[in-house]
Amino acid sequence: MLNKVLRDNQEHIPMVFSEVSECLQLVFGVDVKEVDPAEHTYILVPTLGLICDEMLSDGEGLLKAGFLVLVLSVIMRCGDRASEEVFWGALSRMGVYVGREHCVFGEPRELLTRVWVREGYLRYQQVPDSHPVCYEFLWGPRAYVESSKWQVMAFMLRVNERPFRAFPFMSAEDAREEE
Repeated sequence: MLNKVLRDNQEHIPMVFSEVSECLQLVFGVDVKEVDPAEHTYILVPTLGLICDEMLSDGEGLLKAGFLVLVLSVIMRCGDRASEEVFWGALSRMGVYVGREHCVFGEPRELLTRVWVREGYLRYQQVPDSHPVCYEFLWGPRAYVESSKWQVMAFMLRVNERPFRAFPFMSAEDAREEE
């Protein structure tokens, strides 16, 4: 990159690299970590510690980890349980549609209701006593182990540049859990 991209403008490299790193974090939930300063070697790691098993097997796993952060934030914004209708509506505003293959995430229903449920990141369950039968999404146990509501909220605040008071759904109980 130093020799090819900004060959004639090397003094701008730190600023460009910083901007690119911030964009990767905010858009994809990925941090750039320096491995070898002498060789200018870097790796990409998930911002919130969410590892997603698929990340180990394919190059799109980091993008899926970023998407998982968005999914967890949708659930949080709905008071820790998002009805299927509200959930898919929120994702459709992000360009992810149930039943429609996504270029990175594949078929979203498969990813969310099977893969991430199996990996423990999400719970997908029937709403008790619902007629007709309705389903909802909740955080799974692995999401709580690898991240926290506060981390997801802080990440989303950086993305949206909103103050903490913009998240009234965080209860006193959530605050105690974080401490």
